[in-house]
Order: sequence, then C-alpha cells, then structure tokens
Amino acid sequence: MITAITWQEMADQLRDEAAEYGRLLGYFESQQHHLFQQEPQEVLAMSHSIRHQSEALERLRRDRESAVAAFAYAHGRPESCTLRSLLDLMPPEAQPLFEALIGEINRLIHRVRRAAKLNHRLLGAVVEVHQEIMRRVRPDSFTKTYSASGRVSLSTVRRLPALRTAS
Repeated sequence: MITAITWQEMADQLRDEAAEYGRLLGYFESQQHHLFQQEPQEVLAMSHSIRHQSEALERLRRDRESAVAAFAYAHGRPESCTLRSLLDLMPPEAQPLFEALIGEINRLIHRVRRAAKLNHRLLGAVVEVHQEIMRRVRPDSFTKTYSASGRVSLSTVRRLPALRTAS
C-alpha cells in the first residue's frame, strides 16, 4: 500500500538528504586532511564513518524515491516519474524551493563523487609508496605477478623461519 505524502514532507526529506550529503563531503575532506597529516588511525576511522554515512544516505535516497513515487501515484502520475517532472503539481510558491533543493543535491552528489575519486587516488598512492618502501627494505619478501588481464599484483613471499626446532 502506498502512503500519500505532502510536498512539505518531501521538502523535509530533500533537506535531510542535502544535509547528509554535506556531512559525507565533510568526512571525505577530513580523511584527506588526515592523509596529509600522516595519521593512519584517523584515516581508518574516517573510512568507517564514510561507509556508515554512505549506508545512511542510501536509505535516505530509497525513502525519497518511495516518497516521490507515492506523491506521483497520489496525483495520478506514473510512479516512475522524477521529482522534477512533478514540480507542476506543487504550489507555485514551493516550486523554487524544490528546484533549489534538487540543484543543491545534484551539486553535492557531484562534489562527493569528485572527493571520493580523489581520496581513492590518494589512498592508492599511499599504498603504492608503502609497497615501494617495503620492496626496497626487504626485496626478497615480495613477488610481482600478472593476471590474465595484465594487472600487476604484489604478494608477499611466505618464508620459513631460518631456525627450526626439532619436534
């Protein structure tokens, strides 16, 4: 059963979603700061925060999509309508609010994606530098292998202890 929703409730959902995207963006920025400050524990903690925030945003997005579908259905439109296509059903004074909220969420999504890509590259570079240092310090401990697709994989060589006790 689809529960009817008012445009005010939908606006509140969009505000909440925008706020949560802002929080996620803040987490990515904090993670970058901790990367540059060489604070691995904080980087890891921010990774957990980012994951939890992403899960919360996914729930909010699903709730918003359900609300939009319910609003569309209640007004005789297909449930697959986009929110933007439903603006003509809103009171004229509410339409600029929805346009602004939709635009802000889209901008935040773009910024979050850009920050996520940057952090991914930064974390990858950190791992690569760490591996290079380890290869220089202990060159006999690592082996490079190549997959069928040509991707390089670095693995540690499992060595037996130099001394073994008799059993």
